[in-house]
Amino acid sequence: MTKRDYYEILGVKKSASPDDIKRAYRRLAMKYHPDKNPGDKAAEEKFKECAEAYEVLSNAEKRKSYDQFGHEGLRGSGMRDYSHMNVQDIGDIFGDIFGDFFGGGRRRSGRRQTANAPRRGYDLETTIELTLEEVSQGVEKSIEFTRQDFCKSCTGSGSAKGKAPSTCPACGGSGQVQKAGLGGFFQMVSTCGHCQGAGKIITNPCKKCRGTGHVPKKRSVSIKIPAGVHEGQGIRVASEGEPGSNGGPRGDLYCYVRIKAHPFLMRDGNDLVSTVPISITQAALGAMIDVPSLTGMKQFKIPPGTQHGNVFRIKNEGLPDLRTSRKGDELIRVMVEVPKNLTSHQEKLLREFAETENKNVLPESKKFFEKLKKYFGND
Repeated sequence: MTKRDYYEILGVKKSASPDDIKRAYRRLAMKYHPDKNPGDKAAEEKFKECAEAYEVLSNAEKRKSYDQFGHEGLRGSGMRDYSHMNVQDIGDIFGDIFGDFFGGGRRRSGRRQTANAPRRGYDLETTIELTLEEVSQGVEKSIEFTRQDFCKSCTGSGSAKGKAPSTCPACGGSGQVQKAGLGGFFQMVSTCGHCQGAGKIITNPCKKCRGTGHVPKKRSVSIKIPAGVHEGQGIRVASEGEPGSNGGPRGDLYCYVRIKAHPFLMRDGNDLVSTVPISITQAALGAMIDVPSLTGMKQFKIPPGTQHGNVFRIKNEGLPDLRTSRKGDELIRVMVEVPKNLTSHQEKLLREFAETENKNVLPESKKFFEKLKKYFGND
């Protein structure tokens, strides 16, 4: 699954400052937000794409890894899976950027959500690399990644041990504030900027998590991958994402498959394709040749008169179908190689063969051209 460059998504240069990145994200997120583009799936996907880019480029550590190694540098970093995330959740994550435009206190349905309501944790995504041999058989893999987890010191409250958060004085604990609209005819509800929608204020923050209630933690899980998976397919691991709040469930982990290039075989659907070089004599006379396969080297009979580019099929030597388990085939494409350095004996034999074909071939020496020029008086 190919991803666009994050700087390109936000329309900023690699030298952009954190403020430049923040301004660019805010402008694009407001442009593509579903509230401004109701029913526009393309705009929603762009909104999610911008959020993913901002998460990386606004984080100094992730940005450094991305600048050095690209998307590959973010593997195992606990990236959220924005493609599966609710748009409202994205607004909650970066709510401080948007102010009253869209806060975390309003659902799409328009109903208000209380600050103490259970909320599901965010989904994460990572990649897992497989060989074609592993794709063929299916495999169980152990992967490591980093996710946010509850701080053990404060049990996720964010407050120092023995201290409890205080009710937010600005919103009275609701996480929302109301403002009178134009002429006082209606009320505008937005996320409380004082407590960022939490309804509580941490007055004595936990030293270990600095009041966030979460700390990064490495996690290792074992994942069963079925035979026949394709590049870019995602495998969902339930409840391995970030923790929820107010008793809400954990998010999920999505592992996206990346298939390592094979030195001899290339995938085409469920078929495997290999290109095998043969000599002109093998092509003309036929031969038993060695061909690669996922189970080792195999012998295959090339018929006499084989032409360059001919494709032969070996049944059931491909990859299994993910749903039916039926195997594809292996396609052998032959490439006839013409020898570059002939011995004198080989050249003699080929000239004799050319005479039997009555085919014109290049003369044996330059004397032919010298005689030709002399005869026509072009000295």
